[in-house]
Amino acid sequence: MRYFLHFAYNGSSFHGWQKQPNAPSVQEEIEKALCFMLKEKKEVIGCGRTDAGVHARDFYAHFDHTELSNEDLEMLTHKLNGYFHSEIRFFNILRVKDDASARFCALSRTYQYFVANQKQPFNNDFSLYYPHALDIESMNACAGLLMQYKDFTSFAKLHAQTATNLCTVSECFWRVEGEYLVFTIRANRFLRNMVRSVVGTLLDVGKGKLTKEEFTAIIEGKSRSLASSSADAKALFLTKVEYPQDIFLY
Repeated sequence: MRYFLHFAYNGSSFHGWQKQPNAPSVQEEIEKALCFMLKEKKEVIGCGRTDAGVHARDFYAHFDHTELSNEDLEMLTHKLNGYFHSEIRFFNILRVKDDASARFCALSRTYQYFVANQKQPFNNDFSLYYPHALDIESMNACAGLLMQYKDFTSFAKLHAQTATNLCTVSECFWRVEGEYLVFTIRANRFLRNMVRSVVGTLLDVGKGKLTKEEFTAIIEGKSRSLASSSADAKALFLTKVEYPQDIFLY
């Protein structure tokens, strides 16, 4: 039977979601935990591949196992939370259809990036301190352009071995929230390093280094060398993953 793990994690101490040869990853640590508790090796497939240092407030991964009762699922959730320290929190474990995939069944994913123009001594690990005056109106005008395009090669990590660089962006904007300027982007899929390179380029728009026409040229140029440097990973969060409800078994 197939199950979805629903959890959140602080990515600071991990080299991203995906297993790495010589670095700790969220995927590897969860597989180790399930192997220890279920007494057999488990492969866990995630809903996406966050970069090193990126966090997730809403993350799903699937694995297969024999049928478990509601009580068993609650106990396994409890044990997983006890196994890890504060870096990972499990919300629940959900039964899904046998062909459901945490990665391929996702309808959309939403990321948020947090920029602070004032020092944040108690939240420095989760936001980018950026003490520059920013033209938010221009940043939003350029962010809106992303919903008019499909090919995001200019914002993709080079040599990432993806089958396609096409994505459908359905929401993209900047908004002031308290002491933070928050960037929100929602799409059906994302390329490696895409959100961070978009943020870095839009910050240059906000500083007046790039015009709307130049930002458009970057998108249409389809070359990573045209876009700005990627923004720091520590301020990026995967905040929502959406699935069709009919894949869940209640």
